[in-house]
Amino acid sequence: MIKTVIFDMGGVVITLDENEAGKRFIELGMKEFAEKMDPYKQSGLNGDLEEGKLSEEEYRRQVSEKVGREVSFEELQHCWLGYMKEVPARKLMTIRNLKKQGYRVVSLSNTNPYVSAWTDSADFSGDGHPIGDYFDAMYRSYEVKYMKPDENFFRYVMAQEKALPEECLFIDDGARNCCAASEVGLFTYCPQNGEDWCDKIYDYLK
Repeated sequence: MIKTVIFDMGGVVITLDENEAGKRFIELGMKEFAEKMDPYKQSGLNGDLEEGKLSEEEYRRQVSEKVGREVSFEELQHCWLGYMKEVPARKLMTIRNLKKQGYRVVSLSNTNPYVSAWTDSADFSGDGHPIGDYFDAMYRSYEVKYMKPDENFFRYVMAQEKALPEECLFIDDGARNCCAASEVGLFTYCPQNGEDWCDKIYDYLK
């Protein structure tokens, strides 16, 4: 019996635009970032940021050195938010309904402080609600120092939630991430980026 539903953010709750972020980094003068962008797991400086190996300040300092001028938080946030195409209200309503139906609802995502500053603001939902209004808990890669598909990320969340893997459903648009979660014992559902899973999710909760 599923008791906890664990959502990836980008590609599941948020529809991703895989090209816009790259364009914005090129405009900033960081073509090398654009060439290495990966919506599932970042590498290089971006990976170090999302795995918590670099603080936001240190990341920004290193980017500034590469660009040849001081780059602001807002400029980098603009680049990262290029990934964020849409936050469908129907999906947020489904998450709220799951909570009302008694499920524990949490998020588990590879992300960074630039994206979190937006998701934690009233701008996130389009009608004044930050992401925390929808989830019982949020596990972010740069805070816990793990990145999917590292199985330790899932084990960490299981320990924090005091949850049994066989009582959890993990939803992610990345096949590698779902495979890793399955290895730990979680049930998984792998919709495509932007797919409307609001009805189909209940097939996995029966």
